[in-house]
Amino acid sequence: MKKIKLGTSELNVSAISLGCMRLGKLSKNEAANVIHNALEVGIDFFDHADIYAGGKSEEIFADAVDMNPAIREKMFIQTKAGIRKGFYDFSKEHILTAVDGSLKRLKTDYIDVLLLHRPDALFEPEEVAEAFTQLKESGKVRHFGVSNQNPYQIELLKKYVEQDLIANQLQLSIMHTCMIDAGLQVNTLHETAVNRDGSILDYSRLNDMTIQAWSPFQSGLSKGVFIDNEQFPELNAKLQEISEKYEVTKSAIATSWILRHPAKIQPVVGTMNPERLTNIAKASEIVLTREEWYEIYRSAGNELP
Repeated sequence: MKKIKLGTSELNVSAISLGCMRLGKLSKNEAANVIHNALEVGIDFFDHADIYAGGKSEEIFADAVDMNPAIREKMFIQTKAGIRKGFYDFSKEHILTAVDGSLKRLKTDYIDVLLLHRPDALFEPEEVAEAFTQLKESGKVRHFGVSNQNPYQIELLKKYVEQDLIANQLQLSIMHTCMIDAGLQVNTLHETAVNRDGSILDYSRLNDMTIQAWSPFQSGLSKGVFIDNEQFPELNAKLQEISEKYEVTKSAIATSWILRHPAKIQPVVGTMNPERLTNIAKASEIVLTREEWYEIYRSAGNELP
């Protein structure tokens, strides 16, 4: 598994992350199988959130690996905070409480990366700054970032926090490419020329901020996974063609498509199937040609100007 440097930090982590949202549905033995398999194939970065399965995903993760210093030093743990039932909350009190809850459930003394989970319209950056400083000085959190935020939201936060914001978790897949589309359609009247996120892709590269791509196999909120989905025959035919060339699965090619971007984007894959994860992990060794990357992009229904 190839490694990437996470933002401006000293963390060298696996190019692919395992998203643990669905871990809460597994038994302890099933979860252990998933996590240890991930480590065996070189995935050492695990993405959590305090809301995943109401906190159960973090609990099962810690129980499944029998969390102890020896296993802890082999992995990087990221979690997110800020979503509550019916609203968002970036208050200092909630951030501190949420981190303490995650630490307890994960049975660890520290979190490698804490992300603010979706923007809070009522957030006060001074409070976030106080929370981050307290968490950093106490050793509870080593690095910080955001999720689903645009450049000006990040800049507002950066005005107050002392710590670098090293990552931004955003939705990206072959079938969800708005952050790429707008850059290709500059100065056209095409619908995809609309800049919906403030050029977050270019902003991230300029500021050495790692984009973590969530839902890398989803076609959207309603059409589900695009792999082997009959609604997308042209895309699946192209993925099949290229997967046969590289002797991997279509999921691995879909992952390698994200990895091919020079922004060094880290896909967050959420499969709880060890065999599928093993196959996806092979994507880190594949470098698609420029022609292949654009062929896949066009096969998903995207047009070039």
